[in-house]
Amino acid sequence: MTNETFTGHKALQLEVPLLFEEGSYEKCGIDTPAPSGIKSRLGGHGADEQVNLPAFTEPQAMRHFVRLSQKNYAIDMGIFPLGSCTMKHNPRLNEKMARLPGFADIHPLAPEKTVQGALALIHELQEWLCELTGMPAVAMSPKAGAHGELCGMMAIRAAIEAKGEGKTRTRVLVPESAHGTNPATAAQCGFSVDQLPATEDGRVDLEAMKAKLGPDVAAIMVTNPNTCGLFERDIRAMADAVHEAGGYFYCDGANFNAIVGKARPGDLGVDAMHINLHKTFSTPHGGGGPGSGPTVLSEALRPFAPIPAIVKEGDTYRIIEEETGDFAKSFGRMVAFHGQMGMFVRALSYMLSHGADGLKKVGEDSVLNANYVRVRLAEEMTQGYPGLCMHEALFSDKWLKDTGIGTLDFAKAMIDEGFHPMTMYFPLVVSGAMLIEPTETESKQSLDEFCDSLLALARAAKAGETERFKNAPRFAPRGRLDETRAARKPVLRWTPPNPEAMAAE
Repeated sequence: MTNETFTGHKALQLEVPLLFEEGSYEKCGIDTPAPSGIKSRLGGHGADEQVNLPAFTEPQAMRHFVRLSQKNYAIDMGIFPLGSCTMKHNPRLNEKMARLPGFADIHPLAPEKTVQGALALIHELQEWLCELTGMPAVAMSPKAGAHGELCGMMAIRAAIEAKGEGKTRTRVLVPESAHGTNPATAAQCGFSVDQLPATEDGRVDLEAMKAKLGPDVAAIMVTNPNTCGLFERDIRAMADAVHEAGGYFYCDGANFNAIVGKARPGDLGVDAMHINLHKTFSTPHGGGGPGSGPTVLSEALRPFAPIPAIVKEGDTYRIIEEETGDFAKSFGRMVAFHGQMGMFVRALSYMLSHGADGLKKVGEDSVLNANYVRVRLAEEMTQGYPGLCMHEALFSDKWLKDTGIGTLDFAKAMIDEGFHPMTMYFPLVVSGAMLIEPTETESKQSLDEFCDSLLALARAAKAGETERFKNAPRFAPRGRLDETRAARKPVLRWTPPNPEAMAAE
């Protein structure tokens, strides 16, 4: 009995051709005859030939994309354990608020007096972010985490240049476990990057850092909690040492969700930190964007914050567009407008619905869930570093030694079990890394299902069921791809099949 069907469908898992394979080329909506008696306004730049885009009826188009969506994994389907990405539930209340016409339909060039409510919302969000981080100022315009990181480093560069040290302070210290955007951002701002080693327990080596300090150091960039899921216990000592040397402390706020309501970066000596609204405050991540990365600034960097900025004067909210007054030293404009309104609405909705005590609980539960996963999986898997973790649990591939199975094989087998794999091979400081972040929104039931499945896979790997892993995924719409070939010879463009070549085959 064959496993194949005539249609290619398998029950309700429907086969989906490419748009170009499924559509008709007889008639497309834009391939219409030129209207008679109408003079073209295209100045001779019209199409010379038929566009040849595939044509669909509305039901055909709907079915195509709905069927594709059924092949995708999403946070609304199950746990999404990507480490350091914080893929957590997006409350539907937030989505409802973001779709209110007064927020969703306004234009960024609308006169100030017509959008006072929106400006009030952004200003209130600013106050929450400053209070939660213990920082006096925040730039709202950065459009993503890496963009916020760039904002912070540009403010640092502006502060250095204002002191006349732009040509001497050219070096930035970055830990070896840092997000790749950290050294990239430093280089983008014209700095050279000096890597900091880690201690055996996965944290920045404080003494090695102090040894690298000098009059040419502009800043240090540290993620806390770090990319290994660990809190940098020496952060205050690092900040004090950098400040004494005349530099600034940039904190990558990617993992602020682990300490929100528990610790304030401003109290730890931080000068600048971006905040990923999707990670800590539940705005959509990835394809659900656009993103938003507000950047909080210390008193030392406050004068150099970018424009535009929103300020309150009496009962009126104003948009500052020029480098004047309190913003005379601003490093300038990063983007055209004020930020991502939809993300601001979602984030403030999340804050108001949780309250200060609820946000503290968010940080506590994210750490609790990660440590629950860490302890359960440690029965069969090897921790990257011993002891408690923060918001994510890190494992190495040491437990797979002599099994013939690697991290990638294990991840492919997870797909067969119905789970999106965790982050693999990152951070690079741990061999065959498996970085798991359950987030605070997962229930004990979902965590147990996840852990039970991974433990069963781990035992199967140790029992020698190698083919189960090498052939995975077996139950996905597509089997394992040739990743080497895909990387070296990617096919990025569809071309119509050659009937003669097909006939010859």
